[in-house]
Amino acid sequence: MSVPAAELVGVSKRFGPVLANDGIDLAVARGEVHAVIGENGAGKSTLMSILYGLHRPDSGHVLRAGERIRLRSPADAIRHGLGMVHQRFRLFPGLTVAENIVIGAEPVSRGRVDRESAHRAVADLSAKYGLRADPAAQVGGLPVGVRQRVEILRALYRQAEVLILDEPTAVLTPAEADRLFEVLRTVAATGVAILLVTHKLTEVLAASDQVTVLRQGRVTGRFATADTSAGELIHAMIGRSLAAPETRRRSRPDGEPALDVRDLTVHDTDGVPRLSGVSFAVRPGEIVGIAGVAGSGQRELLDTVTGLRSPGRTGQVLLDGAPVVQGRDPRVAYVPEDRHGRATAPEMSLAENLLMGEQHRLATRFGLPRKTVRARAEQLTERFAISAASVDVPITALSGGNAQKAVLARELTRESRVIVVEEPTQGVDVGVRERVHALLTAARDQGGAILLQSSELSELRELSDRILVLFEGRLVAEFDADVAEERLGQAMTGVLP
Repeated sequence: MSVPAAELVGVSKRFGPVLANDGIDLAVARGEVHAVIGENGAGKSTLMSILYGLHRPDSGHVLRAGERIRLRSPADAIRHGLGMVHQRFRLFPGLTVAENIVIGAEPVSRGRVDRESAHRAVADLSAKYGLRADPAAQVGGLPVGVRQRVEILRALYRQAEVLILDEPTAVLTPAEADRLFEVLRTVAATGVAILLVTHKLTEVLAASDQVTVLRQGRVTGRFATADTSAGELIHAMIGRSLAAPETRRRSRPDGEPALDVRDLTVHDTDGVPRLSGVSFAVRPGEIVGIAGVAGSGQRELLDTVTGLRSPGRTGQVLLDGAPVVQGRDPRVAYVPEDRHGRATAPEMSLAENLLMGEQHRLATRFGLPRKTVRARAEQLTERFAISAASVDVPITALSGGNAQKAVLARELTRESRVIVVEEPTQGVDVGVRERVHALLTAARDQGGAILLQSSELSELRELSDRILVLFEGRLVAEFDADVAEERLGQAMTGVLP
């Protein structure tokens, strides 16, 4: 039997009272794509952080090509041929793509950074792996999907022999994800060992060779991908099977629109149209999905509907017949894609984030009563099954899935008739996904008018009553939720029946 490219043996790690990893063994072979899956908080990211030198284990050790190594920092990991692409971007927005990719390993000529060589190297790397990114573009102005490509290119630039990817497709479209996995297969064929941390079982089954499942910090299953199924993996992840999704054919509500978008045209700062003549309505009691490849106008549409962007001169956005309020319309509940940037205040506690925007309702002339705030926060935490040590911990202490449930708890209890939701289950596990979907369908059934944007076509088809397709800023198609995924994907790329 060949020696694993990397191996964790008996690794345990505790953070205060929380045992994140409990005696975990994990090995990945050269040329193998090995998936690591589990619920939020199962210990996946902690384990990968130990392998990359970000955390030190309390017990256990790391082997690299059969030799025990000590990792005190990511620099040590890189020196031992380990690379990592993080779920949260670690880029410098003020630097270019090329500068972000080569930083710390810059080509030098005559004692200076050779920018021309750096640009050429990045361009060659982009072309080689099909991950398009302009070397001269400033990262801060790039769409989320392109920034993710930069993260991946930075790891590939360093030619790691063991490559760790933490939720690499969280911000990619299905087509981009497919291309990424083609890239990973190409990379693995050169002998690189790849550890893939993901919540998406379709990705696990399509892209990996082996699967290790974690639950509550322990290994609960090891499988050869070819010999397992989604149902078996889910049971190992959460200890039970998921309920079958509801099969439904709902009649369209015929009431007056809660959200009415009329002839909306939006230009960017350079005068380029990002939306052109978009019109649609969302009525109480329905979920209308928005599909489109990245950059098709979704960002401009949702910003305008929520009041964050002004409509064009010819367009209108009406909420119950009245124009949307600029700046951030309080009549719209909004769950943004960026949980950490737009949706929460990282420096504030879970309780403060849960009550954000509701201060006026709870305040007295003496300010916000602490007991009232805490009681309300604890009520929401219990109702929405948010797992946290207490409501006083910083929101950043929560796992991604629990942070998402906290945002949903806050927004879905605002009693807003219009609810705008972006990527509701991005980066969360199947158990949280099931819970989030139940919350959204319950909000719809209680009369909410929901506008849903998701890059996951399966999610759009499962949740939506109707699906609208944006292509190059125009509304090009409308489908019932039972539309074939292939047909929906074709419309997203401009191929219409």
